[in-house]
Amino acid sequence: MADAPASLNPAQLAAVHHLVGPCLVLAGAGSGKTRVIVHKIARLLQAGVEPKQIAAITFTNKAAQEMRERAKALVGPRAARDLVVSTFHSLGVRMLRQDGERIGLKPNFSILDADDILGVIRDAGGCTDNALARRWQWTISLWKNQGLDADAAERAAASDDERVAARVMRRVQERLQAYQAVDFDDLIGLPLALLQRDEQARASWQRQFRHVLVDEVQDTNAVQYELLKALVGDGAAGTPFTAVGDDDQSIYGWRGATIDNLKRLPQDYPQLKVIALEQNYRSTGHILRAANAVIAKNPKLYEKKLWSDLGDGEPVRVLACDSEEHEAERAVARIQAIRGGATATTPCRLADFAILYRANHQARVFEQKLRAAQIPYKVSGGTSFFDRAEIKDLCAWLRLLVNQDDDPAFLRAVTTPRRGIGHQTLGTLGEFAAKWKTSLFEALFSPSLATVLKGKAIDALHEFGREVNELEHKARRTQGAGDAKALLLGWLKAIGYEQHLYDGEDSEKLAAARWTNVLDFVDWIARRCGGEVTQDGGSVETETQTVLQVAQTISVIISLAERGDEQDVVTLSTLHAAKGLEWPHVVLAGVNEGLLPFRSGDEDMTPERLEEERRLMYVGITRARQTLVVSTLRRRKRGRETVAGVPSRFIAEMKLDELTTREDPRERLKRMRAELAARVAAAPPVPG
Repeated sequence: MADAPASLNPAQLAAVHHLVGPCLVLAGAGSGKTRVIVHKIARLLQAGVEPKQIAAITFTNKAAQEMRERAKALVGPRAARDLVVSTFHSLGVRMLRQDGERIGLKPNFSILDADDILGVIRDAGGCTDNALARRWQWTISLWKNQGLDADAAERAAASDDERVAARVMRRVQERLQAYQAVDFDDLIGLPLALLQRDEQARASWQRQFRHVLVDEVQDTNAVQYELLKALVGDGAAGTPFTAVGDDDQSIYGWRGATIDNLKRLPQDYPQLKVIALEQNYRSTGHILRAANAVIAKNPKLYEKKLWSDLGDGEPVRVLACDSEEHEAERAVARIQAIRGGATATTPCRLADFAILYRANHQARVFEQKLRAAQIPYKVSGGTSFFDRAEIKDLCAWLRLLVNQDDDPAFLRAVTTPRRGIGHQTLGTLGEFAAKWKTSLFEALFSPSLATVLKGKAIDALHEFGREVNELEHKARRTQGAGDAKALLLGWLKAIGYEQHLYDGEDSEKLAAARWTNVLDFVDWIARRCGGEVTQDGGSVETETQTVLQVAQTISVIISLAERGDEQDVVTLSTLHAAKGLEWPHVVLAGVNEGLLPFRSGDEDMTPERLEEERRLMYVGITRARQTLVVSTLRRRKRGRETVAGVPSRFIAEMKLDELTTREDPRERLKRMRAELAARVAAAPPVPG
């Protein structure tokens, strides 16, 4: 965030010094909410609260890391070390590791990610259609976020499709219990069940924390809100807490978050102290007035109006573009023009620019034009190469070579590809491993396993164990790019992985693309085995490694490969992924009816949907610090058609009059020259 003042403003001070009872801090965009949370932690320590008795809960690991670092800088490393700063999900893991046995979960339970769960869902539903399985997955996740189990989901099911999904949900729950595994939604639901069912556990956790701080409370779903209530107890005699949030930035309703939780707080805690942070330290006056005008159209839970003492700055500009290509060209030209006007006293980096849009598909044309102009960029909100299902499959095998106690890797590898090992066999293996307190892989080779599994089931498990051990033996001895590639390709052929991909996809084209990703990954590992590592755009030579050595560092390698925070590149991002971030210069792209607010086909735009889309526009506007361009299309693509573009109603709601949008003639000439230069640079070469 732009630098806040050295001292706290009166509203921030009021929030920091309210230590008794529940408190809601309405933190407007750019109003210094993280600073308030960190200073409140320092004030609690000053008041005699032990660091381990303070819990600060965030929604993302990145936010938790930032809060931890800022707390460390303010209160010192010793005090910061014992603070409980975590996401909701990390806190859930902590609670289940400590007390999960009270609800039948072993301490070393496995956590399955979305792809792992998709496989369980396909198996539970007897389904080979990935699209259908993903719809079940989404529905089941929404039910869990609403606090529904399979029985309640079946009662709530409103169609035949939902009734099928509820039956699949029941089978998935049975499998997860047998595997001693949980999914991400369970990391919230099971701790809540623990506190609701076990009075002793509830009293213990309520005693553990003397103050709970929750960031972005408007993004909580029904289960997260109930977990917060269970942690802090009754408002009169329970643990004091500070909830920090902004009803104007509630944009995750589609994944179960509900703004109703902000409405419930004063009802559940009548003594709630509400403090509004309205001074913005990020954006100029023109930008904030546009944001305030838009959000004023929404009904207000709490009155709040952002203001800034940073001056008016440049007017917000609205650009009408002929097409998506024209829009991208103008965005690139703007970046070049602003950078061309930078000086030693007012430097400008590529990282100062962001192009924001409503939907992922809008990124493609911007990527094309940025590449043509040789401007580096990164895309936020899309799918990383390492998040692809086929790459995660291979990584599960490699993780198992390195750590045979890695139960989630075991569960993924043993079922990828299928080898006649079903959920009942894995359930029995899971119960056996839990009873003898061993990993699933170690349980495989126990002589006693034959007492609970017979015939083909145990033979298939032993064959899998043999394959893993054989691959580990070879991986330990194979080094150099050529030998490593031969080993990996031979292994993939032996387990029939290419056929597995084709069997799992309805489209041969999609299966072929996934197999190409696998071959790219094999090449990537082989190059590292051969001593070739890419750094800063070039290759450097290091010592050759064995396949096992590369596997041992693969999580670190992936982390480094995906690290982009320090890169000097333009950001392309969906509006949802941009929340919590900021840039000096922002372009809001495709601000048209049908895109923002988003409408799929002829669906009805309910008042609730429109209000959330308006909040999304508000979030986009308030990402900008110095300049903001709102770009709209005269013609836009819809599927394979080109249709007339209608400017979004949100543009009129910004109330930009002629004076605030008029462009200086000299600036206009400068921009037109930059746009012309950009078009020339992007044009294909003339044949000689």
